[in-house]
Amino acid sequence: MKTWRVQILYFLVLNAAVQYVTSLENELSDSIFDDFLDPLKDLFHHKDDSNETVAKFSLRKPSHPDDDLCYIIPGKPESLAACTFNSTSKTFLVIHGWTLSGMFESWMTELVEALYDREQTANVIVVDWLASAQNHYVFAAQKTKAVGQEIARFIDWLEETTNMPLENIHLIGYSLGAHVAGFAGNHATNKVGRITGLDPAGPDFEGEHAHKRLSPDDAYFVDVLHTFTRGSLGLSIGIQQPVGHVDIYPNGGSFQPGCNLRGALEKIANFGLFAITDAVKCEHERSVHLFIDSLLNKEEAAKAYRCGSNDMFNRGMCLGCRKSRCNTVGYDISKVRKARNVQMYTKTRASMPFRVYHYQLKIHFSSKVTRSEMEPSLTVSLYGTKAEAENLELKLKEKISTNKTHSFLLVTEKDIGELLMLKFKWEETNGWSTSSMLKMVSSWWSGDSDSANMEVHKIRIRAGETQKKMVFCVRDPDAQSLTQEVTFVKCKDLWRTNQKRVILKDH
Repeated sequence: MKTWRVQILYFLVLNAAVQYVTSLENELSDSIFDDFLDPLKDLFHHKDDSNETVAKFSLRKPSHPDDDLCYIIPGKPESLAACTFNSTSKTFLVIHGWTLSGMFESWMTELVEALYDREQTANVIVVDWLASAQNHYVFAAQKTKAVGQEIARFIDWLEETTNMPLENIHLIGYSLGAHVAGFAGNHATNKVGRITGLDPAGPDFEGEHAHKRLSPDDAYFVDVLHTFTRGSLGLSIGIQQPVGHVDIYPNGGSFQPGCNLRGALEKIANFGLFAITDAVKCEHERSVHLFIDSLLNKEEAAKAYRCGSNDMFNRGMCLGCRKSRCNTVGYDISKVRKARNVQMYTKTRASMPFRVYHYQLKIHFSSKVTRSEMEPSLTVSLYGTKAEAENLELKLKEKISTNKTHSFLLVTEKDIGELLMLKFKWEETNGWSTSSMLKMVSSWWSGDSDSANMEVHKIRIRAGETQKKMVFCVRDPDAQSLTQEVTFVKCKDLWRTNQKRVILKDH
């Protein structure tokens, strides 16, 4: 590449990154990644005079998951026997994405190992299209269709040669590889059983027609994990729109726990183009590791919940499982095929195993007089038959209003077993307005102490993983001076008893 082109590319990337870092606190409306790709499309858009699309099919061995020891060559049936291809077992085709290094990422070996760990007799075939994928992103994106068509011909040849049922074929594609898988499924003569898209690439595919990207039409069942979408403060690497039968958005599909996005963006500002991989690796690649986790930790598989929006999910409103409203994340997902895309959400830990436990808390705050909206700090500690989880923050999605029921999502990283008791802590913050302070002082001055009290009758809880519903009442209903922390235990008559009120006194 000519020196002036490299310089232009470097400064475009550097400028975009610096702008992003300096305004990290602001929500951006447009994708920086898209912004700096646009002027490069003409620069790098050129026709490939060669009709050859290089895609190689390496049947990895459980004993050597990191080595390409045997290639299956379409048109040569003897290569199937030489590689000990098992036509009666499941066949996985693992398809990588864009790469700057021209080499397989480390996750490839981990995924191959995990697939063999779960399916010992399977054929795990790594699709190598590095020759095209190591070019500039725009060029690599343009090649996805041609690579997909070549894989489709490979699938047709496999079916014809071995008579294997195509429901046994499962394509797993990461980033650009997810769209490659979509094109492969779309162009195969008969439909394959399943395609899993691991954070399908966003730039050049967001908003495109279904036949120009991964879509539910490409296999009998298409499931997608979104981990780095446009919702990430304007920086979009993974596609945001739903593109499968079931689309799961862990942590809203944006920031992933344990990923240092700020530090990665600072690397872009300091080191330019070659730091891009650092910026996207943790968030984007989390989709792969969530899938690997689902293979290795079958007994600890995470659950995702159908919801109208991430905001609703973050209020705990979508933890029901009736009518297929919840599903397993990753390999063991139930194949739900609806007329429209099913969007699901879940929370995760920062490391494997990623599963967490979801709870909805419904708390009714009441007062004898109308109170101004408040923004207290709310903390809950849960105590169960197996363990306890203490000092968990209830994140406010809106200010607390009196005489209104508020819903919260609470997440624990460990299984506490059956919930026996909880402690609820209310602490005032400095978020009071002048008017609300005057009202509060006035009520105290008049001696009308009841008007300055917030009251909690009971706390209703739904456990997402077990689907149990519980109601908790104050342990000591005769307490007269409960100031900050209140202990709740299970109500004797869950839904009918009118328990005495818990009073949370303001300071």
